[in-house]
Amino acid sequence: MYSKELVKGTLNVIVLNLLSQNGRMYGYEIFSKVKELTNEKILLKDGSLYPALQKLTKLGLLTVEEEIVGGRKRKYYNLTEEGTVRNQEYLIEIKDFFQTMSIVLSPKTIKA
Repeated sequence: MYSKELVKGTLNVIVLNLLSQNGRMYGYEIFSKVKELTNEKILLKDGSLYPALQKLTKLGLLTVEEEIVGGRKRKYYNLTEEGTVRNQEYLIEIKDFFQTMSIVLSPKTIKA
C-alpha cells in the first residue's frame, strides 16, 4: 500500500479519470474500483475521498445527484464539461511529472 501523502497528491486525477472512464459513480464504488484496479495498493480513506469529492463539486468539476437506493440516500458523482477539460489537463501534467521523477530518481551514468 502506498503512503497517504502519495495518494493525496494524486487523488483528484484518480477521481476525475475514473469518472471519465466509467461515467457516474458513488463514493464507495470509486473506493472499490481503485482498490480493484491497483490490486489493493491504493486504498482510499473516507477522510480523504469524500472531502475531495466535495471540493471537486464546489470547484464545478463534478455534479452530484442523490438517489434513494435500498432505503438509503446515495450520492452519484459525474464529470461536468469543465471536469472533463481539467481531467485532460491533470493527465498531461501527471504524465509529465512521472517522466520528470524518473529522471530525478534514476542513477546517472558516469562518463569518463
